[in-house]
Amino acid sequence: MSLRRSANRSRPPGLDAERRLWDAGLPVVVGMDEVGRGSWAGPLTVAAAVIPQDRRVYRVRDSKMLRETERERLFERIGAWCDAWAVGHASPAECDHLGMSAAQRLAAHRALDALGTEPDRILVDGSWDFVGSPKVETIVRGDATSLTIAAASILAKVTRDRLMRDLAPSFPAFDFDRNKGYPGPRHRAALAAFGPTVIHRTSWAFMDGLVWNGVARTPAHGQRDLFAGAVP
Repeated sequence: MSLRRSANRSRPPGLDAERRLWDAGLPVVVGMDEVGRGSWAGPLTVAAAVIPQDRRVYRVRDSKMLRETERERLFERIGAWCDAWAVGHASPAECDHLGMSAAQRLAAHRALDALGTEPDRILVDGSWDFVGSPKVETIVRGDATSLTIAAASILAKVTRDRLMRDLAPSFPAFDFDRNKGYPGPRHRAALAAFGPTVIHRTSWAFMDGLVWNGVARTPAHGQRDLFAGAVP
């Protein structure tokens, strides 16, 4: 483990932003984070989480700072701890049709629609408001500094990872149980040998440089939409 990652793991995300909003009379503070934006296959996933003001779950960190086994152990605890949480997906076909920015916004709104409560304020990781709401506050490195966003990052990551593991037996050459749809040598080799699956984002530029041994490229509009609107 790198020194930087070790240092980040040792510093738990705080509640500065949440307490400021709670003290201002805004009790429903939603944290949001996404996963899957850089993958070649599978959905783009956004989680929304509302944590209680008076109870804590320990060992929560930015999902990228945790091992897969650690995220899995935390997932059920975080889900039970949250006052509300939900996940929204944008399917590979929607990522192709809409572009990543619009697809991320679609997934975010699906998560918020499934949350079951009206946010007073929405804390979003990063510098870009991917929700498109006047209630949004962006926080750079929010998944490392805001407990609400960190909780959402774990909920999003574990939910998407489980989906990709469940799909892996249907596409054994692609190692989706290990790479979760992200780039890698074996993933690229499988694409070159067999062409894209129904869960690949076929409009992406990296597809143009692949030799597929005569396998026809699947147009985005012909893909079956496995994830659209799906919310666990």
